[in-house]
Order: sequence, then structure tokens, then C-alpha cells
Amino acid sequence: MVDIWSSWVWPLATAALGFVYVALLLSQYSKRRKPHQLMWTIGFLFYGVAAVMEAVSEYTQHWDPTVYRIYIVLAACLVGFLGNGTLYLITRKRLWGNLYLLFNLACVAVFLWGTFHAQLDAARLIPGITVGGQALGPASSFPRIMSLVFNIPGSLLLLGGSAWSIAKFWPRREYRYRAWANVLIFVGALLIAGAGSMARIGTTVGLYPAEMFASAVLLAGFLMASTLERGARAVHAEHAEAVGDDAPEAPPAE
Repeated sequence: MVDIWSSWVWPLATAALGFVYVALLLSQYSKRRKPHQLMWTIGFLFYGVAAVMEAVSEYTQHWDPTVYRIYIVLAACLVGFLGNGTLYLITRKRLWGNLYLLFNLACVAVFLWGTFHAQLDAARLIPGITVGGQALGPASSFPRIMSLVFNIPGSLLLLGGSAWSIAKFWPRREYRYRAWANVLIFVGALLIAGAGSMARIGTTVGLYPAEMFASAVLLAGFLMASTLERGARAVHAEHAEAVGDDAPEAPPAE
């Protein structure tokens, strides 16, 4: 009997949420061409694809070695791209985001090469068990240790960017909804980082439910924070009330 915490239903729900957000982000990116939207699209696409691999592998009770090698790279590096999007969003110059993107791409290439040249621990690919990265070997071995170069800076950027946004928007009542949105993003990032850290040390029970809940929280937060139009309308309404009905209409904000 498959443990309920390793059920394929959890990652299937995670994948559904991830692909919903990918579609929404692609729609935004097609209109605005903002680099942070593209990075978040890539990150959530990796999230959704990795979740599909989890769901199929748990449903069929078989982890294919090739699928696992690709899965572990996608699952590890997605946080790096989400953090990359945050860096693009909070910095004025794209240079820092571009440099971090080059760093992420180089690390993906190294990690992918390492996983396809590593000898997998077949005993860790048992169906019905959330394997995390354990099949690649000890936590400090190459290429498994490569997950840290994505998880640490990516998580710090997500958490730091959320904290910065909370501090920025909380004093402004009309934009306070964005502060609450970043509280959700902060919580979602903590859940992903915490679940990933537990998996690294071998505690994988609850990883799939944590991924699903984190994806739901992140999706809610990103959707709430994805536009300034609500705040712009509030500012215009207050301005119109102060100066009269002849105030010009506020332009749409990004």
C-alpha cells in the first residue's frame, strides 16, 4: 500500500496549479515583456513539469532513471529562476539580473552533466517513496550538492524581495494589498525552502503535500501582487475626491 504522503494526487495538484500560473504569466509577458515575468514563467514551468514527473512515477510505481535525472535538476533549479525574477523586479538595472541568469544557466549545465554521469543509488528509487535527491548519493557529494547553488541564493532573493516589498508598500494604504501578497510569497518560499532542506537530510515525508500547499500560497501571492492597477485606481479615486470630478483618469499601471 502506498503511503498517503507519497500519493500521486499531491504532485498532480501541484502540477495543475503550476501550469495555471505559467499560462497567466505567459499572458502577462506577451503584453508587457518584463524579464521578471519570463523568469517566473520558467521557474513555475519547471515546477509543473517536475510535479508531473513525480505524479507519473508514483502512479506507475516506477521511477525511470532518465526521468529522475531530469526531474532532480528541474526540481532543484526552479527556486533559482524564481529568485532571478525577483532580482529583476527589485533592481533598477537589468545587469544584476542578467549576471545572475548567466550564473543560473551555467549551474544548470553543470548540474545536468553531473546527474547524467553519476551512478544512481537504485535502492533509493523504490516506487512509492518520495526520493528527493537521495538517489544521487550523500548530501555533500557531487552533483547533489549543486542544488545548494540554486536553493540558497534563490530562497534568499525570494524572501528578501518579499520583505523589501512588504516594507515598501505597507505604509501606503492604497498599496497595502501588495504587502499582504508578499506575506504569502514569503510563506510560500519558506515552505519550499524548508521542504527542500528536509529532503536533503533524508526526511522526505510530507514533501509532496508541502510542495502542493507552497504552490497554492505562492500562486495566490504572485497573482495578488502582479499588478499595480488596483493601487493606481485607489490613488486616483482619492485624488478625484480631493480636487473634484474633473480630475483626469489615471493611466493603467504595470
